[in-house]
Amino acid sequence: MDSVENGSDVRHRRRLTTRIKGSLRDVRSQLALLNRQVGTRLELRDVDFDCLDLINSHGPISPSALAKQAGLHPATLTGILDRLEGAGWIVRERATGDRRAVLVRSLPERLGEVYDLLSGMNAAVDDLCADYTPDQLELLADFLARVTTAGRAATDDLVAG
Repeated sequence: MDSVENGSDVRHRRRLTTRIKGSLRDVRSQLALLNRQVGTRLELRDVDFDCLDLINSHGPISPSALAKQAGLHPATLTGILDRLEGAGWIVRERATGDRRAVLVRSLPERLGEVYDLLSGMNAAVDDLCADYTPDQLELLADFLARVTTAGRAATDDLVAG
């Protein structure tokens, strides 16, 4: 009887894992659509909006570190930074410790436009999170962090191979 339950448990676990993978694909697609809409409203190309998000999250950041984070060739990134700077989203500044080094940072006065467009999604996520206990939120946060790490590793493998 244990082996039947074991087999049943394995199949159930496999179905749940498949469902989670499908949900992650759905989330990725939906967030890509949301980001595309936000970028369109802000008159930003998808890749420009992605880089702006990385700069906002990790900045001030060097262009070479940003290129690595974004998986872009440095020459491609230069054009993106030129567009973002020209549109008033970012500034390039000399690093204080090394005047030869350049850092890129977002301009907070412009980021309110992004936050306004994402406010509906942020409110919806706040409402969803209110339905979970702190322990459940810890589990979800851990899972999402581990999925992010796995995605980064898979990306690194593709770049290396």
